[in-house]
Amino acid sequence: MPGEETAKTRRGWLQQTALAAGAAAFATQKASAQTSETPGWQHFFPPAFRNERIKTSGAEINAVIGGSGPPVLMFHGAPQSLITWRLIAPDFAKEFTLVMCDLRGYGDSSKPADLPDHSSQSKRPMALDGVEVMEHLGYRQFNVVGHDRGGRVARRMALDHPDRVLKLAVMDIVPAHYLYSHVTIDFVQAYFHWFNYLRPAPGPENELKAANDAQMAKATSDVQREYLRTMCRIETIHAMCEDYRASASIDLKNDQADIKAGKKIQCPLLTLWAATGAMGKLYDVLGIWKDEGVNVSGKGLPGNHSLQESAPQETLAELQRFLRA
Repeated sequence: MPGEETAKTRRGWLQQTALAAGAAAFATQKASAQTSETPGWQHFFPPAFRNERIKTSGAEINAVIGGSGPPVLMFHGAPQSLITWRLIAPDFAKEFTLVMCDLRGYGDSSKPADLPDHSSQSKRPMALDGVEVMEHLGYRQFNVVGHDRGGRVARRMALDHPDRVLKLAVMDIVPAHYLYSHVTIDFVQAYFHWFNYLRPAPGPENELKAANDAQMAKATSDVQREYLRTMCRIETIHAMCEDYRASASIDLKNDQADIKAGKKIQCPLLTLWAATGAMGKLYDVLGIWKDEGVNVSGKGLPGNHSLQESAPQETLAELQRFLRA
């Protein structure tokens, strides 16, 4: 089958090379990563926070957990990891139990094997990972906060597991099915990577590997180095590209089925976005999300796409207000 052959080609490439340079370089890099790298989360969160690796039915999820009070599951975006919450976590954890996860394929979570339809890195199993992580920790119901790709996973969770999600907050996104069905030149120019990463492996992967290695060589902060520590790994880069490929294929099929069935998000939903960023300029963010749920609120905030890093106090205040209500 053509799809099976394509999947075999991708798997073979991942096993043999990090770049076109060949298998030896990849083997050396992988061995070095396993022996010399240590997760950097402990440098960014309070001492009382703890790290746990939790096996789900399809992955092994790296999580950092801290705080007390009602549980909040938190998902990062691309190309980031759970340290994206480092600026708001200390105060947020004073009244909520935070479960901050590296999405499958990202950070220090496991990287799924390829499937021909990209479904191993699609939002449905990623959402199920989160449900199973929270079940493992003893939480059957919980709040969810997701930024960027993590917001897309959180949205899928609220649709697939409405009995689990009490409240949902998504940050600086509109649903992917809306974007792909409303393609404009402005969207393409602002989000070129959405299309670039859809090209077959290993083209985008090799380009990103070279670019990330160059960034690591001149990184000047611990935060940059920690993000790049995992994003210089070819397997992480490939998983991220598969995430985007899934968004333009299997995820769209799942969304279309929900739309046809009239399915909407039932829990309270908060959407936050960068008021002067691309989302805020190009789209009626709140209006689009009101078509997705039955109880939707939101507002634009100062800062850039990563609101939790560029406007942490404003972002924290809105999340606290929403979850306290």
